[in-house]
Amino acid sequence: MPPMNTTRSDIQETGLIALLPAPWRPYAKLARLDRPIGTWLLLFPCWWGLALAGSQNLWLYLLFAIGALAMRGAGCTVNDMMDREFDRQVARTALRPLASGEVSMMQAGIFLAAQCFIGLAVLLALNKTAIALGLASTLLIAVYPLMKRVTHWPQFVLGLAFNWGALMGWTAVRGTLDLPALLLYGAGILWTLGYDTIYAHQDKDDDARIGVKSTALRFGAATGRWLSFFYAGTVALLAAAILAAGWGWGLALSVALFAGAHFLWQLVWLRIDEPDQCLLLFRANRFVGWLVLIPLFLGGFLFG
Repeated sequence: MPPMNTTRSDIQETGLIALLPAPWRPYAKLARLDRPIGTWLLLFPCWWGLALAGSQNLWLYLLFAIGALAMRGAGCTVNDMMDREFDRQVARTALRPLASGEVSMMQAGIFLAAQCFIGLAVLLALNKTAIALGLASTLLIAVYPLMKRVTHWPQFVLGLAFNWGALMGWTAVRGTLDLPALLLYGAGILWTLGYDTIYAHQDKDDDARIGVKSTALRFGAATGRWLSFFYAGTVALLAAAILAAGWGWGLALSVALFAGAHFLWQLVWLRIDEPDQCLLLFRANRFVGWLVLIPLFLGGFLFG
């Protein structure tokens, strides 16, 4: 077998990673501190839930930021522990710390426990309903890495897990789980189906070769049509959540317009056979997070 081309590796010891002491670097890479986009995509639904519920408590926003950082790292650690054999066979992931042998399973397990402890400390600072919801999310975190083995829809399960914070953010403020939070959760799931399908197109050739499933492989050339459906549904549910929360049509239309324009840009520039373009569009979803959050947060000041 020819040597694997690792020029497409998503592990690069640059930026923050290069500034850390050498013994810390494998753990920073394991937690994906070199690629913060995943933390942002996990955090934004939390912040959306807080803002939709009318919170202007910056301490809550900070708590969720710390929790998102810790739990995104924990989720990546679990994923890499389960997928290390697959990762060795994919050019983009072959140099990840567990796949390359830079970190042992025992070391990864200890690191996972430390991250979970931080997440638990954040969780215990919330109200009882939010704590219960947070504990319930652990099942989704545990099963997600297995889904690519059994279904072409692992991105749906990722959406369930990654957007759980929308429920928790709302509940941390209101103390109850209500319709606006559920609508926001649905919007987030469809959003994740969109952006993670784009992300999965980077690996579709390797995934097909080793038997890993994804929506990228399921949709193929029809990906653009599926994304149009997912993104239109995201916009519709965001607007519905805002209206259900009592904020009114002005705010709902503003969020729908801002997010919808960005989604249209993504669809126009979609190139499913160009990995670099897929990565660019995937990362651009952090702007969607801000385009939704800023009007919601400002709406709390204007109408709260």
